[in-house]
Amino acid sequence: MYNAEKPSPEELPSTAQLLRSTAISVAAAVFILITIILPAEYAIDPTRIGRLLGLTEMGEIKQQLADEAERDRSSSLSQDPGALVTAGLFGSAVSTLLTSVFGALVDEAHAQETQGEWRDELSFTLAPGEGIEWKLMMNAGDIAQFRWETAGGRINFSLHGDGTGPDSGEKTTYEEGRGSTSESGEIVAAFTGAHGWFWRNRDRQGVTVTLRLDGTYSELKRTY
Repeated sequence: MYNAEKPSPEELPSTAQLLRSTAISVAAAVFILITIILPAEYAIDPTRIGRLLGLTEMGEIKQQLADEAERDRSSSLSQDPGALVTAGLFGSAVSTLLTSVFGALVDEAHAQETQGEWRDELSFTLAPGEGIEWKLMMNAGDIAQFRWETAGGRINFSLHGDGTGPDSGEKTTYEEGRGSTSESGEIVAAFTGAHGWFWRNRDRQGVTVTLRLDGTYSELKRTY
């Protein structure tokens, strides 16, 4: 229930990397257009690559057939305004292709950047032997995503939940660990109550813990 990892900001691609990927994709689309589509469909071969591959000849045949078909049309049809619209279809198709490629990459970049945002973030330092507890107030079935990591050493922890209310005796342990430096995943609240972590520093030096949270919970508070 808590093994779905959320990427950290360090694992996400940078804006420069996303822009570089976008530029490469657009350049590839333009290269394919010039070297393959234009020669094969319209006998337009500015690079001469299409001629070497035999694509330009294919395009010339297609254009000859198209010219013959056009000559067979009646003069009234040749004057139809719809012919002017047809002449611009290829340019519109190319523009749509490039716009779609660029737009998809930008949308993906935005989604990845959004994944790096957290609702709450806190850091604290524990002296040797010191313990601390932070809990989320959650209703049964609520889901919260988390990632925590240490700096300066290792730490013991218990991820658990306690029911709220004077008559509530509900308790559960989600996970425990010793000598850990990081954990990530999600909490699915087994019941309404306080769900979170107790950390204790068993190292010989101070350890800093950074906790990041997102999801559904009403309050984050220190309980020990």
